[in-house]
Amino acid sequence: MASRTSPTVRRRRLAAELRRLRQGTGRTREEVAEWVGCAPATVTKIENGSATARPADVSLLLELYGVTGTLRDELMALAREARRRGWWYQYADTFHQGFDVYVGLEEEASSISAYQAEVIGGLLQTEAYARALFTAELPDVSQDDIERQVTVRMKRQERLAAGDAPCARAVVNEAALWREVGGRATMREQLRHLVKVSQTPETTVQVLPFAAGAHPGMHGAFTVLGFPEEGDRDVVYVEYRQGSLYLERQADKEAYVRLFDHLCARALDPEESRALISRLADQMT
Repeated sequence: MASRTSPTVRRRRLAAELRRLRQGTGRTREEVAEWVGCAPATVTKIENGSATARPADVSLLLELYGVTGTLRDELMALAREARRRGWWYQYADTFHQGFDVYVGLEEEASSISAYQAEVIGGLLQTEAYARALFTAELPDVSQDDIERQVTVRMKRQERLAAGDAPCARAVVNEAALWREVGGRATMREQLRHLVKVSQTPETTVQVLPFAAGAHPGMHGAFTVLGFPEEGDRDVVYVEYRQGSLYLERQADKEAYVRLFDHLCARALDPEESRALISRLADQMT
């Protein structure tokens, strides 16, 4: 059991259990909705994790499904934990649509496997690099909002230094290392930070070199999040300009895991990657 209790992860786990119980008893969503006193669409949202069930409603559901004893106690505890607010909720107004879900999942992930094509990943960025990115992406946003975005990004990085730090693996396209985000001084600091982080036991960084040529990851960046509890399904996160996708079908997850493994095989090994990053940092004078 992870020491963290992300409400996002708890909500997903509760949703999966409630869906399993309903299907196991042969109840329709319409029957459940009538019992609880809500719309069938609300039952659907609760079961897919897009809405948080009230503990009182969960109690009614468990009564309908005939759940008692220890299992009932565990699910009621999940319902209460799922309604807690994580630290990131105070910054929700700065997130693009759906990103608060990602932060909640990342908070409890036991493994993070990410491929980045254009930029160095958020968990590996310096403040100056992140600030330059947000300034370039959000030219009409106030400096205060940009600073709040930077604060969230830096706070997310605390996961990598925690006692229950996830196993983090990053494959970075060489193009991201050459792109001078924020100018040469900022980029030099960023590359040296990347070398330093890559030397920690929990974090592996590999560079996909230009020499690798065409590869199957050319459609864009993605992240695969794994979780310590067997009941918590792995998630593939794919971001686009106005939002994001969360892929949970087994076939999708397996496809992206294979893709990431393939990119790791095509990339330079960690030592070669550090050497390349260090050389590029030295050139940023």
